[in-house]
Amino acid sequence: MAIVVKNTNYNGEVLEQLLTLAATGNEIVEKGLIMVIPGVEKKISLPRLRSGKMLQKRKENPGVEDSKGNFNYDEKSLDPKDFMAFTVFNPRAFEQIWRPWQPKGNLVFAELPPEAQNALLAELAKQVQFELGDHYINGVYGDDDDHLFNGILTQMTKDTELIIVDSEEETMLGKLKAVRSAIPKAIRNNPNLRIIMSIDDFDKYDDELTEREAKNASETDVNARRYKGITIETLAAWPDGLIVATLCSMGADGNLFAAVNLQDDENVIQIDKISNASELYFFKMLMKVDTNIAFGEETVVLDSRDTPVFKPAAKTVSADPTAVTIPAEGGSKEVTITASGEYTVGAAPSGFDVEETETGVTISAEANDTGSEKSGTLTITLNSDSGKTAKVTITQAKQGE
Repeated sequence: MAIVVKNTNYNGEVLEQLLTLAATGNEIVEKGLIMVIPGVEKKISLPRLRSGKMLQKRKENPGVEDSKGNFNYDEKSLDPKDFMAFTVFNPRAFEQIWRPWQPKGNLVFAELPPEAQNALLAELAKQVQFELGDHYINGVYGDDDDHLFNGILTQMTKDTELIIVDSEEETMLGKLKAVRSAIPKAIRNNPNLRIIMSIDDFDKYDDELTEREAKNASETDVNARRYKGITIETLAAWPDGLIVATLCSMGADGNLFAAVNLQDDENVIQIDKISNASELYFFKMLMKVDTNIAFGEETVVLDSRDTPVFKPAAKTVSADPTAVTIPAEGGSKEVTITASGEYTVGAAPSGFDVEETETGVTISAEANDTGSEKSGTLTITLNSDSGKTAKVTITQAKQGE
């Protein structure tokens, strides 16, 4: 990507450094936790493909009606927002600050030497780096200068498929145990899996490990940034009390993405006088950025802040219908089970058969020739909370009624 600088004698090497820092200079990028897609001018999609369960019993002559499973395709998008860095300075101000770097030349044409110019650019780069690092994580797009684009955490709040951990643990060890237990088994051993937390939260974890006698580092050392083999990453801009586990990579095999682009303006970095008659100079830099996550179901969140943003969904399980009647001559009925998580179907009542399906259960019975009505209750229990149950009342009249 070319850098066009006009009307200046600023050092090109420092300008290259400034451009790099403005586009990618923040912790979440520098640590390789997010894939940055460059050159996105308008919008780019993150295609997502999922498949359903496909295995079934063998059939000698399968037809279309025997098809099982499907492919579900959808997209998330990265839509970079425009913003800029702009500041004004007076070169003559340095006459009283840096004596060796006093402006040279006639008063009207006084300019700073390259060393002073480079120092200004380096300081601008440092500030841009700091601000971008916070926006990449906590940014919220809005109408003022403090709301430039949506950061990763803001995009997470929009995803309804996040795995949100419900835990009352107070210690970091307890919290990390709860997070690891919630990580899908399919990605638990993935080398790209990371646990992200704030620096203060890691310090608490480190202190807890140190306090365990003869098992971890002493007070003069820092414990390894890992939990059960999963690497822990700390970010300065990350909020205290929030732990996230997800796949992190600089490539497409991660779960965090950013789209960046420097405006298609020939003056990408513009350094010039405010006006021909002015002694004031300005720096101006135009940028575009957006972030997003690909799969909420590959993101585990534990939010233990006083006012949590990520709240666990209510634990529920229900059945529809809650009462079924099997014909006296025998037959079956379908019951749809809706639950906030995995559930367990209880034992079938005497005289009835229960088979689990993709949407719930099928309840069936042979002809009732016992000479009396049969009845029973089927109980479905939510695995995460055994106190949450759904009951289905089953009846079957005797034959001949």
